[in-house]
Amino acid sequence: MDDFIFRNPTKILFGKGKEKLVGKEILAYGHRVLLHYGGGSIKRTGLYDTVTASLKEAGVEFFELGGVKPNPRINLVREGVELCREKRIDLILAVGGGSVIDSAKAISVGVPYNGDVWDFYTGKASAETALPVAAILTLPAAGSESSDGSVITNEDGMLKRPYGSDLLYPVFSILNPELAFTLPKFQIACGVADMTAHLLERYFTNSKPVGLSDKLLEGTMKNILDYAQGVLNNQEDYDSWAEIMWSGTLAHNNLFGSGREDDWASHDIEHELSGIYDIAHGAGLAVIFPAWMKYNYKQDVDRFAQWAVRVWNIEEDFWSREKTALAGIQKFEEFLRSLGLATTLEGVGIDESRLEEMADKCTEGDTITKGGFVKLNKNDILNILRLAL
Repeated sequence: MDDFIFRNPTKILFGKGKEKLVGKEILAYGHRVLLHYGGGSIKRTGLYDTVTASLKEAGVEFFELGGVKPNPRINLVREGVELCREKRIDLILAVGGGSVIDSAKAISVGVPYNGDVWDFYTGKASAETALPVAAILTLPAAGSESSDGSVITNEDGMLKRPYGSDLLYPVFSILNPELAFTLPKFQIACGVADMTAHLLERYFTNSKPVGLSDKLLEGTMKNILDYAQGVLNNQEDYDSWAEIMWSGTLAHNNLFGSGREDDWASHDIEHELSGIYDIAHGAGLAVIFPAWMKYNYKQDVDRFAQWAVRVWNIEEDFWSREKTALAGIQKFEEFLRSLGLATTLEGVGIDESRLEEMADKCTEGDTITKGGFVKLNKNDILNILRLAL
């Protein structure tokens, strides 16, 4: 096990009706709030009325900024930065999924910064202070509700880039599985793919031995497999949603990556897909991750075979660990397709015309590599994209 420091300061309020407590929770951080949300679904479901009523009851003054899109845009972040400065905002309250929370986090570090907030996402700046962020989660997927990361898209250059800092942990997050009852099935499927990918990015590692975190990762993957169809078949199944929602949070709060090297190449490659084609992040991961596996499984066939046996219940072929490993990858693809997701670029409407451009952007002109499990250069990434066709 590698040396590590683990810290996660986010307070989680989990359960039915917990969104009604948001006003009282915010009072610890101030009285002026930016209410940040997406395209208006929170108004259609009544969540907006519940949240604003709680804020008013607590005496919290709030200002609104809606319009967050999937793959959140830097221009709206810049608008939020200016609004927070103008209104002297004490805290940003994100009500939505990972895109809304990521956008709120970007605004939070941009407000006290003298330069352009995009500097954080290009590595030109490191945050020294930030406004506090809180979240009410409506889409279990990204894990941003208790992570230290944010991913933002800049339409100028079609770039989607991450930024991480301890300052980005939400001070508190509210998780009520009932808030996911009205999600479209495609969003549910993408969320399941995303949280599963967060586990896989940590699972495929060169660090040894990592027995405890292996079992935590495997157990959470199996839990997602056990309950994913439950929420797709009955979208008001509270118990299944509770399992999925909590799995998604634990998948990306950094606990399961403690003491082991992560990979993250699949996420970096997918960012180029959604940066250019604006597809859902989970849908892109469903295409990229199986291709990444097929390209890299020989790096550690035993680990892939272990995953196949423990997570997918593949009967181990003691004469060929490779067959066992490949059977696991096949089962993974079948699972993704059972959710209604495509596992090829063709299936999401992407042809080969911009593959080299994506590989080039991902590696900054072949000057850097991606991944921890296997270091991938531009040619490797291009081969994975071709394998995904």
